[in-house]
Amino acid sequence: MPLLGTMIKPFKACSYKSGKFVTVTDAEISGRWAVFFFYPADFTYVCPTELEDLADNFDEFCRLGIDIFSVSTDTVYSHKVWHDISPAIAKVQFHMLADQGHIISSNFDVLRPGEGIADRGTFVVDPDGIIRIIEITSDGVGRSASELLRKIQAAQYVAANPGEVCPAKWEDGDETITPAPELVGRI
Repeated sequence: MPLLGTMIKPFKACSYKSGKFVTVTDAEISGRWAVFFFYPADFTYVCPTELEDLADNFDEFCRLGIDIFSVSTDTVYSHKVWHDISPAIAKVQFHMLADQGHIISSNFDVLRPGEGIADRGTFVVDPDGIIRIIEITSDGVGRSASELLRKIQAAQYVAANPGEVCPAKWEDGDETITPAPELVGRI
């Protein structure tokens, strides 16, 4: 995807959060790590399981200084009703962005042409507004908050430790690799 390593584009959207409708802009995430978690629609089957998983891990995301923005093309009113009646969505404490104008979904290139809904996409944005991680899955495949946390911890580690890289399955505290010519063919 050409979006990896690029700056997010400007946006302004209404969000449902903590019982209120609030406006969110791209400027508000400046200086913080953020996750934009796109899903096709409220009141579906896989989507509430994913948002519940994020909600169940919300404290860990907060501990790492990560803001979460779930995004669908539904309205904030739909988000509110879903939050009010679904036991899974009632756990959500993060922003639920309404992208009725398809600006954010288009900016992140996950809007399904002719359908008006977003693909199942996850984007991790660093404090400078640069997209560092992208994951797109097919409609029936749910994502894992614990795997997302692991990837974010690796991205944060690499950002804080230039010249080091995190190998596959790296967990916080594991050894990293410092790339050097003498390692070529020895790993």
